[in-house]
Amino acid sequence: MATLKEVKTKISGVKKTKQITKAMNMVAASRLRSTQRRMSAFRPYALKYGEVLGSLAGRAGEGASPLLVPREEVKKVHLVICTSDRGLCGGFNNNILEAAAAWVQALEEGVEVSFTAFGKKAREWVRKIKGELTDVHLGVVGTVFGFNVASTSGHKLITEFLAGTYDEVHILYPEFQSMSRQVPSVQRLLPIPASSVEEAEDSGERADDTYIPEHICEPSPEAMLNAMLPRNVHIQIFRALLETSTSEHAARMVAMDNATRACNDMIKDLNRVFNKARQAAITNDLMDIVGGAEALRG
Repeated sequence: MATLKEVKTKISGVKKTKQITKAMNMVAASRLRSTQRRMSAFRPYALKYGEVLGSLAGRAGEGASPLLVPREEVKKVHLVICTSDRGLCGGFNNNILEAAAAWVQALEEGVEVSFTAFGKKAREWVRKIKGELTDVHLGVVGTVFGFNVASTSGHKLITEFLAGTYDEVHILYPEFQSMSRQVPSVQRLLPIPASSVEEAEDSGERADDTYIPEHICEPSPEAMLNAMLPRNVHIQIFRALLETSTSEHAARMVAMDNATRACNDMIKDLNRVFNKARQAAITNDLMDIVGGAEALRG
């Protein structure tokens, strides 16, 4: 059985760990509130922007912009992966990287894949699988970042796509659904897809009661698309980063809360062990005293 000093040292260490996990939980909760407000305010704008753009793209036709035209053969695919820079957030990063591995494995044979990494965990994973890493952004996710981060990355992706370096560009990010649920999602950035409503109409599968918005554009849908299409890529990247940041704080908050409860359970168990050890020590002392008294009496 462990000595009283060893058990007291363990209890002291677990209590210090509990203080750290509790403090990290409070920090994550504070950052989560501000990040979640930004995400909740921006998500409807990003979704509506994509809806309006998809409607305009469907009416203007694929010839309106090269950003709308799918390549005849997809041989080079680029994937933007959004993870955190730090750990201590449960299985948050593992879920994203497992989804990335499954997505890459599902590609057709002969397709070349390159990566852009947002976060150290994504960079380490790409290096581990010996993938082609073309761009890295560290210290972004989990902080208060601006739209310029997304616009800089988006401009580079658009330039490479138009130059023929990539045939398709996708982004993988955790979609925030609740405090305990962040689902890895893959979205195609380039070529920009038309809206689902337009696709359903073209295939003849649209229900009669489906509303198709009609947008009046000046000077023309083509001129609008030339200005809106590049911005849509920036907006979707910015939304993905906001979703990732919010999901990271939520995952870390839940993980630290679980760690704090685990520390409480360990402290209870160690206190029980400490009491048993102390009782055993007292019993041994009493037996020594009684034995000594009996020896003197005899």
